[in-house]
Amino acid sequence: MTGVLLFLKVIMKIKSLTLENYRNYETQTLKFSPSINIFLGNNAQGKTNLLESIYVLALTKSHRTHVDQELVQWDKKMAHLKGLIEKETGQVPLEMTLTRAGKTTKVNHLTQARLSQYLGHLNVILFAPEDLNLVKGSPSVRRRFCDMELGQMSPHYLHALTQYQKVLKQRNKYLKQQQTYDEVYVDVLDEQLAQFAAQVMMFRHKFIVQLQELAQAIHQPLSSKKETLSLRYLPNIAVKTWTSVAAVQKEIKKALVKNRSRDYMHKTTMQGPARDDFAFYINGQNIQKFGSQGQQRLAVLSVKLAEIDLVKAKTGEYPVLLLDDVMSELDNRRQMMLMKHIEHKVQTFITTTTLAHLKNNMQVTPTIFYVQNGHVVSKK
Repeated sequence: MTGVLLFLKVIMKIKSLTLENYRNYETQTLKFSPSINIFLGNNAQGKTNLLESIYVLALTKSHRTHVDQELVQWDKKMAHLKGLIEKETGQVPLEMTLTRAGKTTKVNHLTQARLSQYLGHLNVILFAPEDLNLVKGSPSVRRRFCDMELGQMSPHYLHALTQYQKVLKQRNKYLKQQQTYDEVYVDVLDEQLAQFAAQVMMFRHKFIVQLQELAQAIHQPLSSKKETLSLRYLPNIAVKTWTSVAAVQKEIKKALVKNRSRDYMHKTTMQGPARDDFAFYINGQNIQKFGSQGQQRLAVLSVKLAEIDLVKAKTGEYPVLLLDDVMSELDNRRQMMLMKHIEHKVQTFITTTTLAHLKNNMQVTPTIFYVQNGHVVSKK
């Protein structure tokens, strides 16, 4: 037991969290266990709001809405989140303020001018019922998944993506506004676009390859060794070789030049990472088209668990795991396997309406937070 406690001391974890005017919480301060924390209560009491606030503190945006103002209590001008994060290198205070004018972030009480300076101080992996959309949803859902996860792990990816989007916006604006085109100017834009697009695509390719390797090993026992899970990156531009960024950049530039007349006609850029996708396969079949909901859910769970080890490999520390009302959807055997995979490994937050399906599957004693109408009481 001592070894477990020593191990938990050095993993990334949230020691405390303070909410002010966030959703249905006027003011609330919580102190967390380094192991398993359970938010218990009836529906519509604020359990998911607590989980969401941790996600927002880590990534500066919600997984449930694109409108930041929805996170602020309706009669208040601003919401404030504050967390104390413990990492191997020491404690890091994080703060975030949401107003109608925008949001500000602080690390160690210092305002951060750029998103890339803030992201990565708290890494989280979220598994929620809506994550089935990762398989069933549109390509934009899967692109957002790549962007959010890679953005946490690599500031270089975030920089490349930001620059790519900036040049893409500039190119599309030029295409929309012009009747005739300056080929030399478009060449310059294409060179810049290909440079950043190649970096984005290379990151995504490596991410999917590494994620598949880890997810495959996790999925085998979860499926009683009946299924083989594979992931396939589907770039919008065909790439012959992934040997280097320069090689990918050359392929992208060639595609941009080849399709330039079509872009002129449609007045927008028709190819590039903004239209990428990836797919899930079980035993060689695309489960978006042919898989059952059970297969889809298990595939997403395997990928989420794989992310934990991938974040550790990339950043040197395990992320925080957020499980939003998903345990009840797993049978008893898979609950046990899930808990075995995460116990003593990552700090975990679970929302649930009942402990009946959890109490027999945990080796450690969780800290339970009873949630009722935006108020929380903790109890061992």
